[in-house]
Amino acid sequence: MKTLKGPALFLAQFAGDAAPFDSLPAIAAWAKECGFDGVQIPSWDARLFDLARAAESDTYCDEVKGTLAANGLALTELSTHLQGQLVAAHPAYDTALDGFAHPSVRGNPAARQEWAVAQLHLAARATRRLGLTAHVTFSGALAWPYLYPFPQRPAGLIDEAFGELAARWRPILDAFDEAGADLCYELHPSEDLHDGVTFEMFLERVGNHPRCNILYDPSHFVLQVMDYLGFIDVYHERIRMFHAKDAEYVPSPRQGVYGGYQNWIDRAGRFRSLGDGQVDFGAVFSKLAQYDFDGWAVLEWECCLKAPEVGAREGAAFIRRHIIPVTDRAFDDFASGGTDRAANRRMLGLPAGDGA
Repeated sequence: MKTLKGPALFLAQFAGDAAPFDSLPAIAAWAKECGFDGVQIPSWDARLFDLARAAESDTYCDEVKGTLAANGLALTELSTHLQGQLVAAHPAYDTALDGFAHPSVRGNPAARQEWAVAQLHLAARATRRLGLTAHVTFSGALAWPYLYPFPQRPAGLIDEAFGELAARWRPILDAFDEAGADLCYELHPSEDLHDGVTFEMFLERVGNHPRCNILYDPSHFVLQVMDYLGFIDVYHERIRMFHAKDAEYVPSPRQGVYGGYQNWIDRAGRFRSLGDGQVDFGAVFSKLAQYDFDGWAVLEWECCLKAPEVGAREGAAFIRRHIIPVTDRAFDDFASGGTDRAANRRMLGLPAGDGA
């Protein structure tokens, strides 16, 4: 059995233009002071990281790791959430998603998609140079506008969408395989891969690719009213990353899981700071330990109520309390009789010998 690592912090929600959130050395020192042992870096944020340099330069990668090590931190993974979203973007979202891309390709969906794919290939090379074994991204979405089956979806629409999605991602999965790293999709509403069954649909179409894996975040399953603990039982062999994020869903007579177009604070389902929501993290950490998950527990802070700096400090302590140092022996070893096969056969009333 293996003990998972942590606590770590996903830096995306904390990066900003004011100190200490405006540079990697400053935010690293702050994260360590909050109680974290590792950080997950958003590869698109130039204030913290240069993805193109990391893809080509061992020297730069050593500088990044050295900056973190000087503050007592490890680099857990890189993230390409925003770039992954653009690998497959339905035209309905062109304007909304344009801001995720480099200014040179905005307003040009074909160039934007090509840029996004190139970003993922850079991320594969950077992951290898940094000595990492996993990477997190979004799948993007072609079918999401047709989530609800009315008007009736024409036959073959979803198959066509997932076939195209798989065709776009298969070369990227191969690039991560060459880099020796798992590509972990965060299953997330607004992505075509947003639950177990959609992940299975995609996995089949990429030929059960060994690098096609999952970032497990129970908060997204709470908001979809899913069995987030049973999910670990079903998909543990593909879970290679973990975001510790909390959420709550309070049934309402006025709205459901779609949220009634309300802002986060007024939704029946909303994200909360770690420990303030409904996720049973004692059970989550127990199941991850049961299935030998040895990756990082990474705090992703999203909350419409609590200040982020408070959520970060509380979250680091929360994760540390929940990590289970796994045992190296059975609890009842003290009662072992030290029997052998012959004794076992006698206990079963069988004759001595090799048996059938």
